[in-house]
Amino acid sequence: MTTPQPPNLGIMFRCQLPPETLVEHARRAEAAGFGELWIVEDCFFAGGIASVATALSTTTTIRIGLGIVPAVVRNSAFAAMELATLARLYPGRLIAGFGHGVADWMRQVGAFPPSQLAALQEVTTTVRQLLHGEEVTFHGSYVHLDHVQLEFPPQQPPPIVLGVRGPRSLTLAGQVADGTILAEHSSPAYITWVRQHIARGQREAGRTDHHQLIVYTHCCIDADPAAARQRLRKEIASVMASGAINVQLAPMGILPEVEAMVLQGGADYLAEAMPDEWLDQLAVVGTPDDARASIERLAAAGVDSVVLVPLLDEQDIPFEQWAGLIG
Repeated sequence: MTTPQPPNLGIMFRCQLPPETLVEHARRAEAAGFGELWIVEDCFFAGGIASVATALSTTTTIRIGLGIVPAVVRNSAFAAMELATLARLYPGRLIAGFGHGVADWMRQVGAFPPSQLAALQEVTTTVRQLLHGEEVTFHGSYVHLDHVQLEFPPQQPPPIVLGVRGPRSLTLAGQVADGTILAEHSSPAYITWVRQHIARGQREAGRTDHHQLIVYTHCCIDADPAAARQRLRKEIASVMASGAINVQLAPMGILPEVEAMVLQGGADYLAEAMPDEWLDQLAVVGTPDDARASIERLAAAGVDSVVLVPLLDEQDIPFEQWAGLIG
């Protein structure tokens, strides 16, 4: 059996952090040796493109990921202009993420489309064409461009990756994007399932290029593995109980048990009753050796980049320790 290559290791700048802390965070991440820094754009926190530009300007080598821009709130031509400018200023260091956007937020701002899938397909296709220097005429349901071509396309177009999780969206990612971002709570079993849907999309589009797979994962490391898991239990159980990640839990084969525990006692009971094995599959948690084993499992399942997500109450992120989890 071939040993998988160590993945790229990244760290997230969570959207809940004040934007004025970004510069120090980016510099510390780069100095510690992380290969990637991912910046989240959620409503109604700091703007993603402005934040990515700031992080790129204050660092020299680390790759900066934008994860993710809701496709329906950006005009394709203007999104391509912004991304092309950053790609020319900082060649090879930008990764551009697009997604559907959270449905409730998109409704809140009047941007929820009749078909999220079609909107994402049209925006991704046209932005990618523009970044590759093409003249684009496109008249779809959401995107309308008439002989549009960038004056300054980048010599190294940034990869366009989609932050999606369901089967139809994953198949679309394989068809039209360069990679996929998977949200927190992605187990190796789910990642294997994801790869199958992405591969189907690539086959349908006749693509043979490598499709980059990036996974966000909560990280909590402690010399006492029980203490590390305890810190994660309530947060993960709350999301599991909400039903928001059922598509991610199903490939693990635990969804009926999760639903039974929730029915019996809600999220609090689930947090107490769930086995450690579930936590170990859904996060990078435990001792440093446990964390390394988790990252190795993700790599074996087909992940190219593992992005560590600090807990919200993490006051002093151990950048150097986390960056040292892979050689």
